[in-house]
Amino acid sequence: MHSIFTMYPFLLVLLLLCPGCSQPPPSHPRLVGICEGCEVIFEYGDRKLTAEDTLPDFDDPGPRLQISGTVFQSDGHTPAAGIILYVYHTNQEGIYPTRGNETGWARRHGYLRGWMKTDARGHYAFYTLKPAPYPGRDSPAHIHPIVLEPDGNYYWLEEYVFAGDPLLKPEDAQKRNPQGGPGFVLHPEQQAGMLVAERDIILGKNVPGYR
Repeated sequence: MHSIFTMYPFLLVLLLLCPGCSQPPPSHPRLVGICEGCEVIFEYGDRKLTAEDTLPDFDDPGPRLQISGTVFQSDGHTPAAGIILYVYHTNQEGIYPTRGNETGWARRHGYLRGWMKTDARGHYAFYTLKPAPYPGRDSPAHIHPIVLEPDGNYYWLEEYVFAGDPLLKPEDAQKRNPQGGPGFVLHPEQQAGMLVAERDIILGKNVPGYR
């Protein structure tokens, strides 16, 4: 008799990366394209995912930020429910901070990270502080996103970046085929004491190998 791990050995890898996960990964996870570390999407542990998440730095000093949007199916019109979105970013010093007890990809991504699961309207939102750019480098401030679809497809999306960032090059802000579709350059507006921005996502848009 063959066990499920004999049939699908990648599931064993996922469970080792995510010990204690009470929400099982898809039965047929499939990495679309090339992405080092995209399996971090499965590290949400036993938490119950909702459409909104607040990252651990939100109450720290710094520019508060709310990002929200709608995830659409590949047709660009139908809201996509049940999509898991993972985000992580640097702190106000431009580094990925750790507390010293991290496991898995948190040892590299740090603890400023969160997971959301879109609702029936395809809605998601997260609250955090606007990150700082890497010190001594020419990359603009950014937030990394990864998505997981209910059928098991998972892949990275174009980073969230911010209009007006002096490190944001025109050619980068005008990428012709950004993964996840256009809109990755945010235009935050000040509202009720925080920066507010929106980004919609189209599943599979400009993702090589997507089907």
